[in-house]
Amino acid sequence: MAAAETQVTGPAPREAGQCPAAQGSALLGSASLTDPAISAQPTAYYDAMRALDPVHYDEKLRMYLVSRYEDIQTVQRDPITYSVEHGYKAQYAAGFFEEFQQILERDGQGYFPDAIMSDPPYHTRIRKLMDNAFSAHRVRQLEPLIETIVRETIEGFIDRGECDGVKDFAVPVTIRVICEQLGIDVYDADKIQRWSIAVTQQIGRMQNREQMIANARDICDLQNFLIAHMRDREANPREDMISDLVHARAEGEDNPTLAFGEAVSLVRALMIAGNETTATAMSNMLYILATQPEVAELLKESADDDRLLSRFVEELLRIEPPVRGLSRMTTRPVELGGRSLPEGAHLLLMYASANDQQDVFPCPRTFDMERSNLGRHVSFGGGSHRCIGLSLARMEIRVAAREVIRRMEDFRLTVPAGDLKYLPTVATHSIECLPIAFSKRA
Repeated sequence: MAAAETQVTGPAPREAGQCPAAQGSALLGSASLTDPAISAQPTAYYDAMRALDPVHYDEKLRMYLVSRYEDIQTVQRDPITYSVEHGYKAQYAAGFFEEFQQILERDGQGYFPDAIMSDPPYHTRIRKLMDNAFSAHRVRQLEPLIETIVRETIEGFIDRGECDGVKDFAVPVTIRVICEQLGIDVYDADKIQRWSIAVTQQIGRMQNREQMIANARDICDLQNFLIAHMRDREANPREDMISDLVHARAEGEDNPTLAFGEAVSLVRALMIAGNETTATAMSNMLYILATQPEVAELLKESADDDRLLSRFVEELLRIEPPVRGLSRMTTRPVELGGRSLPEGAHLLLMYASANDQQDVFPCPRTFDMERSNLGRHVSFGGGSHRCIGLSLARMEIRVAAREVIRRMEDFRLTVPAGDLKYLPTVATHSIECLPIAFSKRA
């Protein structure tokens, strides 16, 4: 099958005679992920880092950006030297943490640290207690429900011949799926989207104090909403993820059940991660279909073949990972990527950069479903912190891709690609809105 090229977001054209290394050095010296233009189109920045400074200190972000595949794998194999817990805490509500915590304790029934963003051995216990919520049996049973949700969502706009791929499709689908799984029957999708953005902003390192306060209030609303459901499940357990966590038990552990605060943090994480990152992946899919007709044709040819469709999803996740990167912190002096790092160095693992590395994924900007190493992408992280919901995310994206291409064709953007805006966060690479037009398939 012929490969199709996706959007190329590579380096800007060079002046005649200009040395690529000099151009890259200039970029590293002046650019930052905090710059909206770099954040939206970061490929040239990633290229320069991998070539010239693979563990690059971003002065404005105040973090070391780990850009090479092999260095990210080194970090993920050693969760003790490279602490998720310390890195995440340093990332959360950066610059405003004490005030943020006070707001949640006053108005949100408490500040509950993210139990899943922890280090072994505590993290091992938490993962074990979450296993039942993501059992293979449960995930397999979800496909008919997800298919129905995707079809009904498409029906809401297909006759118009245009939609916002984020607000009309990706977000409503993923919010409905995660609410069904959590057992939340009545909800306001707009509120959940606002809550999701508020949580993501806390690890985005781009909010000012006024934004932090507004986001903290939204997180209080989120927690109050979820805690009411959790209190109900304590007395009236149901067949849903909230009940799974409220009543989770891991035999053989010193603490075989979750404390209520731990359960709150996990239900909150499922609500947010269960829709925000998967919605970003679906939006990225629609963006590629609207800008690269060759990829749309590949999907059309693959839609009725589960093996090919799964390979399409893996290449989509590689070439446009929804999570830009996650943080770590060194717990001792260490050398990484040729750089000596002190204890307490704050790192950001750049998954998109690793997935774009030429010597790991040849012609990385080419959408190639026949790669021999599709499964090597790091879009779900790795090691002990590999995404616990990856099977559900893959299924949602696969079903969405299949149903979209069965019902729609001739995808196209209705605004210039350069006019698209991205959420201001280093945590994800999320399009704010995606106006597209299409034709309804006969």
